[in-house]
Amino acid sequence: MSFSIRPRPSIVLRFSVAPVLLIVCLVVPAWADFQAGVDANTREDYATALREWRPLAEKGDALAQYHLGVLYRKGRGVPQDDVQAHRWYAKAAAQGQAKAQFNLGTLYFNGEGVPKDYQQALRWFRLAADQGEALAQTKMAIMYDEGQGVPKNIVQAYKWFSLAATNGDKPAPQLRDLLANQMTPAQIAEAQKLAQAWKPKGK
Repeated sequence: MSFSIRPRPSIVLRFSVAPVLLIVCLVVPAWADFQAGVDANTREDYATALREWRPLAEKGDALAQYHLGVLYRKGRGVPQDDVQAHRWYAKAAAQGQAKAQFNLGTLYFNGEGVPKDYQQALRWFRLAADQGEALAQTKMAIMYDEGQGVPKNIVQAYKWFSLAATNGDKPAPQLRDLLANQMTPAQIAEAQKLAQAWKPKGK
């Protein structure tokens, strides 16, 4: 005769709940610290925002890393430093943070804190644009329109201007309409088809 000992439901529940409680205990204080940084930043207390965000950024929090990059980029609570801005944007961008990807692309596009590099700018703008970041989509359109880091392609430029307009970038509709004056009806139709077929990545 064999016997099996089944754990009581209360014991099973206790063990299954424990990891969840551990995660909650770790996440809630981190969120509170991040929110404290947001509140401080809103009231322009940048030193406090920096103090709240830096430990989170150093632990790998992508949103905190992005905000730390903004502080360095704008010289808020710290001396203005594009090299440090690049450092923190790059960490957040590598984790897929779209706004950090756009800002990192901007540094490469302008040659601020890093050598000017249209290929790198295009890479980071594209990653942000693919997630639906409207400003990055406008920059993609401009680069295609002007042939910066990529062969000139007005169909692609129109497509990206259209997407940026849909996602709320205010200059994009006017820029798209100006570009349309240089295009044939067939090119416009192709660009519109590409825009309609586009789907955001990572969402």
